[in-house]
Amino acid sequence: MSKVDNSTEPLLAVTDLKVTFNTRGTTPVRAVDGVSFSVRAGETLGVVGESGSGKSVTSLAILGLLPERGVQVEGSITFDGAELLTSSEREMQAVRGRRVAMVFQDPMSSLNPVLTIGRQLTEVLRRHHVCHKAEAPGRAAALLDRVGIPEARRRLDNYPHQLSGGMRQRVMIAMALACEPAVLIADEPTTALDVTIQAQVLELLRELVAQSNTALILITHDLGVVAGMCDRVHVMYSGRIVESGERHPLFAQPRHHYTRGLLASVPRLDLVGGKLTPISGSPRDVIDWADGCAFAPRCPAVTESCLGTPPALEPLDDTFVRCVNPAPLGQSMWKAD
Repeated sequence: MSKVDNSTEPLLAVTDLKVTFNTRGTTPVRAVDGVSFSVRAGETLGVVGESGSGKSVTSLAILGLLPERGVQVEGSITFDGAELLTSSEREMQAVRGRRVAMVFQDPMSSLNPVLTIGRQLTEVLRRHHVCHKAEAPGRAAALLDRVGIPEARRRLDNYPHQLSGGMRQRVMIAMALACEPAVLIADEPTTALDVTIQAQVLELLRELVAQSNTALILITHDLGVVAGMCDRVHVMYSGRIVESGERHPLFAQPRHHYTRGLLASVPRLDLVGGKLTPISGSPRDVIDWADGCAFAPRCPAVTESCLGTPPALEPLDDTFVRCVNPAPLGQSMWKAD
């Protein structure tokens, strides 16, 4: 893991981000509700939560990829000192892909099925003026070789369906790295991959961050994935960050009951034969944050104080927790590598 200089200004800073979806005839849905975080060069930031917690919507808002109609985005997103939310589409095109890139969670649907891998890679290189047309195939092959795809030159003529899931994910990473971005957002990069390929993809991301000092935002639902990857972790639930902190204290002594539930749901080799403890209910079982803690209907430690006034994200020992009845300090649940 690369060394992070905490004295430097953040490359990317998200402040009080709110994203609301408005559909005619239905109640507006606040998918992201006051999210704030920042990431520095060489740092790996984990954003964790179940499906529907607002992780992917946050990443799409950063890149300006949310639809204009029916979506209201508020707050501030600054990259290298420039405000992105008020930038024109032309200005965003100069940032998107070149300075801030994203690895989408489903490479089969993200890659164009009727264009070869080489065509899609060279288009990125030429669109952002990385190299001339004659040099593009060689640069594309070098990118595929960099992410560990064998016979890279021959793979340029393949279509996405001719590659395995792991190789398609590596192609997505190669496309994201084509312009050597300062910030890389990886949205569920190991989804639908077997455990061996998952480990290879995560190791690849780790090496690339260390070599290029890129800031990596790793979005996932699995705290086990970020245990050996991230410097800091933000746990999201129902559009808000409910716990935040450095990796080691957060994994050793999680204080929010949702974080503890996520950890208890992950299989552990040191507890072979033991039962997993799933989080009760569904992510849909929430209350509005204005009425208290959205996790209250699923929380095993809910009290009357959890309802009424929405809890704030406040410092508690070594982390920040959005909970009025946090879990007590006790035996460590997890050891981060």
